[in-house]
Amino acid sequence: MARVAVVGVGAIGGVLAALLQTVGHHEITLCTRRALEELTVATPDGVVRVKAVNLTTPALAEVVDWVLVATKTYDAEGAGAWLRVLAAEGAAVAVVQNGVEHRERFAPYVLAERIVPIVIDCPVERQADGTVLQRGVVRMKVEEGPQGRAFSELFQGSKAEIELTKDFKTAAWRKLCFNAPGALNALTMKPAGVLQDPAIGQVATEMVKECAAVGRAEGAQLDIDVAQQVLDGYRAQPKDSVNSMLADRVAGRPMEVDARNGVIVRLGETHGIATPLNRMAVALLKQGLGTRD
Repeated sequence: MARVAVVGVGAIGGVLAALLQTVGHHEITLCTRRALEELTVATPDGVVRVKAVNLTTPALAEVVDWVLVATKTYDAEGAGAWLRVLAAEGAAVAVVQNGVEHRERFAPYVLAERIVPIVIDCPVERQADGTVLQRGVVRMKVEEGPQGRAFSELFQGSKAEIELTKDFKTAAWRKLCFNAPGALNALTMKPAGVLQDPAIGQVATEMVKECAAVGRAEGAQLDIDVAQQVLDGYRAQPKDSVNSMLADRVAGRPMEVDARNGVIVRLGETHGIATPLNRMAVALLKQGLGTRD
């Protein structure tokens, strides 16, 4: 049994909480801005109703064994306020977020050696009524080592698939390659099916090639055909599948532009690598669309 706090209970945070619930013996705390009447997650194996303590202010929090941060990337400061209390006695902090800067993002709030970066792949959406719809299997990758193994053990008995990897950098950049074309969904205001269009598909592959070039310069080992792999992955999704960037734009919420496309541009500049398509996506998404990145 472990005391586990989930900071940020959107689609991903909701799925993580549901997985912990199915394990059956953890004490779960949900840390949110607004009180939750309930947390219901519709999984491929049935509906999970999470039984947990719900807190809306760090002042009421107590120390835990693990903190899972599933906030948007731009809300690191808000998550940091929770970490000062929840992790005050040395809890490990699993950062389950987009991008490739997990440790850098939370370095101001917790010691680097206690930060456990996580890459998650799960088709999941937050519904208008507040329920979470999980469309497929939850797969996570974590760096091999004592903390990675301890993180994996939290989910033993659940349906989560967790891989310990010696090359987390590659795992994170591969996920970023998949995330990069998601900007096209937000720009067109259309779900995954828009990438079936040949012209949009071509733009998507070129965006991924830019990302992969920067990732390789950073030390990631990415397949030569990663762009085609990403496009095939998008086209295999249900046509009505909605990624988080599109969902945020539709709802009028800030988007994770910097963590998903901006970082490609920023790091590309440091390596002298041109990233014109990602640069254009960043410029358009930031132009009057409410993004905080």
